[in-house]
This record gives sequence, structure tokens and C-alpha cells, in this order.
Amino acid sequence: MRSTTKILSLLLLVLSVALVGCGGADKTAEKKSAEPFRIVTSFYPMYVATINITDGVDGVEVYNMTKPQTGCLHDYQLMTEDMKTLEKADAFVINGAGMEDFMDKVTEQQKKLKVIDASRGIELIHDDEGDNPHVWLSVTNEIAQVRNIADQLKEADPAHAEKYEKNAAAYIEKLTALKNEMHAALDNVPHKDIVTFHEAFPYFAKEFHLNIIGVVEREPGTEPTPTELQETIEQVNALPTKVLFTEPQYSPAAAETIARETGAKIYTLDPVVTGEATPAAKDAYIDTMKKNMKVLQEALQ
Repeated sequence: MRSTTKILSLLLLVLSVALVGCGGADKTAEKKSAEPFRIVTSFYPMYVATINITDGVDGVEVYNMTKPQTGCLHDYQLMTEDMKTLEKADAFVINGAGMEDFMDKVTEQQKKLKVIDASRGIELIHDDEGDNPHVWLSVTNEIAQVRNIADQLKEADPAHAEKYEKNAAAYIEKLTALKNEMHAALDNVPHKDIVTFHEAFPYFAKEFHLNIIGVVEREPGTEPTPTELQETIEQVNALPTKVLFTEPQYSPAAAETIARETGAKIYTLDPVVTGEATPAAKDAYIDTMKKNMKVLQEALQ
């Protein structure tokens, strides 16, 4: 009798331990499923597109990897802090098209990280430096990038696929209205030749039928040589409307030199590469492109 009681007690003990273990496993699974889906973006244009696609989606967090004033990722070197940010990411949204030169290091060290290429399938403009990566400055391409990001996020995070799709459609509708407004404003400006600060605007120029006849600095921060400066001065002097377009992220010193020599007026075009990573950034692309539209309307009369 005692033997039977001991066996029953042992069985009850084992069963209780098993139940506790199962309960613990359930809690672990619950905690794991409750963790947010973390999306990291490479720089500001990708952040703006992504927060529109993920707007109001519970359980999704978006971080921008680079600092607000980083600008284009020309020669950007990954820092230890960046790699730590990517270690916690479920998906990494990049512009692609060669903008993020550091991607080999990322894929080597973060083999399981889902990389979302926003420029997938977009026809690239090839120049002396290779493929030009500034595709988002065409509104048509920006729409394609939003579609790319949404489609790849839906694959990476199917639990929120319906919400991603709904948000992407709403944002694309706004971008389409922007595109139509800009074409109506710029397609018939009387002058089409422009001189830009660096190679950020070929896609913009292609979309709105502008001719970039000169570039002040091929790479930001690299002063033009005396020969290049003289060539640009001659190009500006040949224009019926003498205007130069600088960018707010960089020093206008070289452009100011050209302006003194030619009497050209300086205007600012913003490539939408800097800004604060806050919810208010949702409207940054549309607002900035509208400002660019108004600047060009005035400058090219």
C-alpha cells in the first residue's frame, strides 16, 4: 500500500513539474511573440518612406541608423553603434543602387538580417562614376520605392501585411497627386537648362524634362579644380537665365565664386536627405519636393 502511495506521489510530482515547464514555455513564447518587429533604415529618405508604410501599425518600430544631418551616404563608414543597432533589427531598409557601399560588411556580419532593397527593378542612370543612386528624387521612382519597401516588408512580416499594404496605397495616392502637381508646374517652364551642386538631381531632371548642363561639385565637399570652375563659369555665362542651384546640406562656397564671376543668382534645391527622425517626418518628402517645385518655377522663368 505504501509502495503504491509513493508511486502515485511521484507521478503527481512529475506531472506538476511538467505543467510548470509547459507554463514557462508558454510564457516564453508569449513574450517572444510580443516583441516588436524592428525595422532599421539606412538614411533619411528611406526612413520617411518606411514610417509612412508602417504608420499606426502596432508592434512595429522604425529606427533610422544614421544621424539626422548625415546626408547622402557617400563614403559613409559604419560605426560600432550602427552594427549594434543592426544586431537588434528584423529588417534593414536600404536605398540600394550602390548608395550603401558598406553593405558587404553588413551582410557578412548579419547573415540572417532581412535586407529590403528599395531600388529593386528601377532603371538606373549611369554616369562617369557608375550607377547614380539618387533615384528617390524622381517622384515616379519614389512611388516605385514605396511599393518595393511595402512588398518586401509584407514578406518579412506577414502578420502586418494588410496594414502595410493599406498604408502604402494611401501614401502612393499622395505621391501621385504630388507628381501630377509638379508636372503641371514644371513641364512648361520657359528655360530648361540648370547647373546643380552635385550629382543628386539627374532623376529629377529626367522626370521634369530639365537639362543639367553643369555640376559644381561632382562629389560633395570636393572643391572643383580651376579648370572645372572655369568650364562651369563658361556654361553659366551661356545661359539665357543665369541660375545656380546649391543644396542646404553643403557649403555654397564654390557656387558663390561662380555667381560672382557670372552674375548668376543662387537658389536652393533640397535632395531630401536630412531631417529629424520623428513622426512629423511623414510629410518631409512631399513638403520638400513642393518647395523645390516653387523654387524652380521662380528660377526658370
